Amino acid sequence: MVFWPRFPMPEKHEDVVIDSVASLLGRLQTDIPQNTKHVWYRGHADFRWALVPSLGRKIGRVKAEAYLIKKFRQNATLLMNHTPTTEWEWLFIMQHHGVPTRLLDWTESPLVALYFALMEKPKNDGALWVLLPTELNAHSKIKPEYSSDIPSVDDPVIANYSPKTLVGEASSRLDPIAILAPRNTPRIQAQLGVFTIMHRDPNPVDGIGGGSHAWKYRIPKKDKVTLMNELTLLGITQFSLFPELPSIGSMLVQSL
Repeated sequence: MVFWPRFPMPEKHEDVVIDSVASLLGRLQTDIPQNTKHVWYRGHADFRWALVPSLGRKIGRVKAEAYLIKKFRQNATLLMNHTPTTEWEWLFIMQHHGVPTRLLDWTESPLVALYFALMEKPKNDGALWVLLPTELNAHSKIKPEYSSDIPSVDDPVIANYSPKTLVGEASSRLDPIAILAPRNTPRIQAQLGVFTIMHRDPNPVDGIGGGSHAWKYRIPKKDKVTLMNELTLLGITQFSLFPELPSIGSMLVQSL
C-alpha cells in the first residue's frame, strides 16, 4: 500500500509546459530569483507524484527505519568493500540500493533531473521540480550564520534527524530540510546528488511554509521522446549518469 499525504499542491508554474531543453532553460532564467546561490532539481516520471520519500510513501511509519537498517546491515556487510561506520552512511547506501528511507534525491543539474522525468512511464505526463534549498531550510527553522550554507550529515544542527534520535524519542515533529552528503559513489558524483530528509511525518517538501521555495513544470507525454533525444545530443545518457557495467551493455544494445 502507498501512503499519499493529503496536502494541497502548489499552483505556482504548474501550467507551464516544458517541451524542449530550450524552453526549460528559458523558464529557469525567468522563474529563479536573481542572486539565488543554490537551486536543486528533481524529475518525476509521473506528474502526480508527491515530494515524499519512499519510507513515507511505501510504509508510512518512521519507526520502520530502525528495522530496515538492522536487516540491511545483517545481509549487506559481507557484500561490501567498505563497511560504513555511521548510521548516516548506512542510510545513504540503503537509498542507493532501493531500500525505503527518509531521503529524497535531488540534483544540482536541471538536465539530470529532466532525464529522470523522461526515463519511465511514457504514457504519463512528467514533472520537473525546482527547489530553493536554503529557503526550505529557513521555513524549517534552519538558520545558519552564513545565509547560503546548507548543513551536511556531520553538522550538529541535523542531529534531531538522525535514525538514533528518532528511535530514542517519539514526541518531536520537525519539517523536512535540505542536506549535503559526501558524494562517495560514482553514481552520486555523476548525478551531482544532494538530498532532502523528512523527520517523523511524511510532509511533502513543497508543503512547508506556503510552498514558495518549490515548484514544478509539466512535461507532456507526447514530448518525452523528443526531449530524451535532445539530452542524448547534450551527453546526458544512462552511462553518463550511471557509470556502471550494466549501463555499458544497455548503451551497446541501443547502438545496434
